[in-house]
Amino acid sequence: MTTSAQIAPPPWTLHGEGIVMVAHFPESFVRKHGFLNQAQQSGYRGYAGLVMLVDYRTSGVGPYRELLFIPGLFRLNGQTVFSISKIYVSTYDSVWNGIQNWGIPKELADFELITRPDGTRYFAVSQQGKPIFSAEVKPWGPRLPVTTRLLPPFRIMQQRDGQVWLLTQPEATGRARLGSLKGVAVSPAYFPDIRQGRMLSTVVVDDFTMTFPVPQVMPV
Repeated sequence: MTTSAQIAPPPWTLHGEGIVMVAHFPESFVRKHGFLNQAQQSGYRGYAGLVMLVDYRTSGVGPYRELLFIPGLFRLNGQTVFSISKIYVSTYDSVWNGIQNWGIPKELADFELITRPDGTRYFAVSQQGKPIFSAEVKPWGPRLPVTTRLLPPFRIMQQRDGQVWLLTQPEATGRARLGSLKGVAVSPAYFPDIRQGRMLSTVVVDDFTMTFPVPQVMPV
């Protein structure tokens, strides 16, 4: 990568809205089609995974959009953590800083987001004209306040350049309601086919604030 990106060291405070899908994926599927690197293959433990579609209105590098896949829990460097195996974002500044700041293996893609009159959100992600992922989510039910402070610690560990582990514990608050997921289309060559998993819940989060702190750096 070049050094032409906007450099924005952590911590970041981000605002926006997004979709969080909680699912269970078969171990065989994750190991073959989950885009795990070597360390993730060794440390994969399973349980519930996450798929997130996020529209950041503000961040350390301005607005951008994001699609990510977390297969489940891992045991990495002696810690039980989540780890991102595939992620796309809509700006190069987010790519560069995600890798440098937190070891998150971001790739650049094009995003389309449409909110229909009935509130349904349509997301489509592509790269150089090739479709990667698309889905529709219709929110329903009351909006309720949510905060990660009331949940077990959400910790993400990523390896950067094979040299260090970066452990990050983001925090977020917002308002959430349930959503109905439909029309999922995936190109498995570019993103895990989440239709192979069992969807447990889909949550629409509105007007959230998230803090991505300075990570804890540990040698490999």
